[in-house]
Amino acid sequence: MKLEQAILKNLIYNDEYLRKVLPFIKADYFTDRTDRTIFNEISKFVEAYNSTPTVEAIELAIKERRNLSNDEVEKCETCLQEIVKIKEEQSKIDWLVDKTEKFCQEKAIYNAVLGSISILDGKDKTQDKGSIPKLLSDALAVSFDNSVGHDYLENSDERFEFYHRKEERIPFDLDYFNKITKGGLPIKTLNIALAGTGVGKSLFMCHVAAGCMVQGKNVLYITMEMAEEKIAERIDANLLNVSVDDLVSLPKEMYDKKIEKLRAKTVGKLIIKEYPTAAASVTHFRTLLNELNLKKSFVPDIIFVDYLNICCSSRIKAGANVNSYTYVKAIAEELRGLAVEFGVPIVSATQTTRSGYTSSDPGLEDTSESFGLPATADLMFALISSEELEELGQIMVKQLKNRYSDPTMYKRFTIGVDRSKMKLYDVEQSAQDGLADAGITDKPLNTFGNREMKKDKFDGFKRSEEHTSELQSH
Repeated sequence: MKLEQAILKNLIYNDEYLRKVLPFIKADYFTDRTDRTIFNEISKFVEAYNSTPTVEAIELAIKERRNLSNDEVEKCETCLQEIVKIKEEQSKIDWLVDKTEKFCQEKAIYNAVLGSISILDGKDKTQDKGSIPKLLSDALAVSFDNSVGHDYLENSDERFEFYHRKEERIPFDLDYFNKITKGGLPIKTLNIALAGTGVGKSLFMCHVAAGCMVQGKNVLYITMEMAEEKIAERIDANLLNVSVDDLVSLPKEMYDKKIEKLRAKTVGKLIIKEYPTAAASVTHFRTLLNELNLKKSFVPDIIFVDYLNICCSSRIKAGANVNSYTYVKAIAEELRGLAVEFGVPIVSATQTTRSGYTSSDPGLEDTSESFGLPATADLMFALISSEELEELGQIMVKQLKNRYSDPTMYKRFTIGVDRSKMKLYDVEQSAQDGLADAGITDKPLNTFGNREMKKDKFDGFKRSEEHTSELQSH
């Protein structure tokens, strides 16, 4: 008996087997047209009636099809009769599922190779050569995942392990950012910096990218605003501790020594890729990731996109009649989907509105173009600058949205900035003391900025209750 026949037989007679494997089997896994036709009818029957089909029902459905010749109908009937005659054997369900999974994996790879050859020969006009890596990777990823959700009572042990499992994170070299993210950026997340023009969005991303590389992480920096060389210049200034202006006059010998010293300190890699403004989407980024993996064995631990609003959407065509809310939200959702697909955190940025640019206290409502962006992001914070802060060499950070911890803790804090060297650094604790809701203590502060006022406020409330009870007793 062929494996294909065993699969078809158990799809008809074994309800447990059918429920486990049918969602993962595709019709093109069956090479023989007769087997493929029978499988299609089984699949249609289950979809329509949610139960195992009978041989008679399949035979009738095949006879009613108009795209089959008489010879093909006879072959299908003969195949079904052979399946009925096969001696009934009690096969272990686990063994049968494993065999079916292996069958699907082998067929998926075989079909992907054939499809790649068809693309290379020019027979497939719908796809280009850039889609070949995805075809192969999708085929290699075929597996049976029988999970259909988390059973609250039955899966309590797994949930307890999850609570005590240390989540993989990429830490910052800035103390307060580690505090608000509980140790760094988790994988599969989208993190957004909100700032006006010239405040420091790219500076922030360049600094964090440089810090991740020094930690030994692989970093991919995608830029659509500045040239690759300009981004690399900023990262040079940061890592080599040389101002941007002095890089031009730095002797080659000294520059090489600094690079070698840096190379000896880290095993991380940083790759910068430039795309034209508003010309690249998640599709381009996915192709880039696959090519980097194939050509350089480079798999990023974190991705920076500079910046989100000047990407294009892979789902909505450029120039389509859609508003900016829908378009930017689509881009944000696609980027977050990419983060989930490749298991990395993505860091990007967005502009403030005109009113937000001049505001000393921007909020989520000051996000330009689309409020759908903060709805999608996992972490969103504003970078705020003013003349006073510039004189002190500082930038204020305000949390706007935080899925990692309580956003009221350390709501506002300041970090130092050295713009000549494109560096950020922690400032002394005294620099945080003047912020009303910096959350320096471990307990949240009230809206007035101190616990004493909160205590007085509730004491007054208690006195009011006592006064009311006294009035009632009289």
